[in-house]
Amino acid sequence: MYLYIIAIGWAYVVLMMAVTEKSIVAGVLTFVFYGLLPLGIVFYITLKQLRRSRMAAKERLGQPDRADPHTDQ
Repeated sequence: MYLYIIAIGWAYVVLMMAVTEKSIVAGVLTFVFYGLLPLGIVFYITLKQLRRSRMAAKERLGQPDRADPHTDQ
């Protein structure tokens, strides 16, 4: 939950930085390289850890993963 609030705040700050750039190209590049790219990396890492912990919890409970075609049902 807090990650989303921080991400929205960061995106707002970067958007305001991009708006104050002298050219449109500089604004777009500022938004992409200071905003979208870092947020994408953070969300990828965070969601990867969340998926890994959920899979480990399912294995501890003995529930097979539905997305895995190799499990016998």
